[in-house]
Amino acid sequence: MTKLSVNINKVATIRNARGGNVPDLLKVAVDCQSFGAEGITVHPRPDERHVRYKDVIELSPLVTTEFNIEGYPSPSFVELVKNVKPTQVTLVPDAPDAITSSAGWDTIKYDAFLRELIEDFQSAGIRVSIFIDTNIDNILNAAKTGADRIELYTEPYAEAFAADKEAAIRPFVEAAKAAKAAGLGVNAGHDLNLDNLKFFHDNIPWLKEVSIGHALISDALYYGLEKTIRLYKECLE
Repeated sequence: MTKLSVNINKVATIRNARGGNVPDLLKVAVDCQSFGAEGITVHPRPDERHVRYKDVIELSPLVTTEFNIEGYPSPSFVELVKNVKPTQVTLVPDAPDAITSSAGWDTIKYDAFLRELIEDFQSAGIRVSIFIDTNIDNILNAAKTGADRIELYTEPYAEAFAADKEAAIRPFVEAAKAAKAAGLGVNAGHDLNLDNLKFFHDNIPWLKEVSIGHALISDALYYGLEKTIRLYKECLE
């Protein structure tokens, strides 16, 4: 079964807009799990414009499913992750001022950098996933770095889905097959939503996990959080 990990960054963004603690990020994480989510994802950035380092520490004992911390592996990020010891760390090649993730790793260019990080995290008992595009060479080299999984960057799929879903999914199926053959687990995330998620999952049924935040939290404004999580999980059945 493919696990649904809810990215709660957007909840923190709303909270931070007014200060205080409304909405309560910690309660939302607990509620997501009670409503059926199999994981919680956070992406703390250096400017702390949404999820803060303090949030990550406070969330740690409350996440009883899988805790996934994603971000660029700066020294402060690495220290945070090793202190918290989540189930998984997802390494993302974002610049500090990036609005959102927009590309995967060049695992060949950054081979030595990634190998050292992966070994460090794994020695602390943390599973490592690398955020990556559908480039097969980069996926095969991700396996050589020692990574446990990749997370396919799915914005190109989401953008092309309405015009031609068969063409949109094709490179992702090939990428996922290559990853599976290389011994990598396959995650996916970015712009997956209620329109395009089922087709993605139906074509890549061995997906380990999808991480979804922006669309899911937006849908929750209309349907409520509990129903929204149920609708996303139905796409993964």
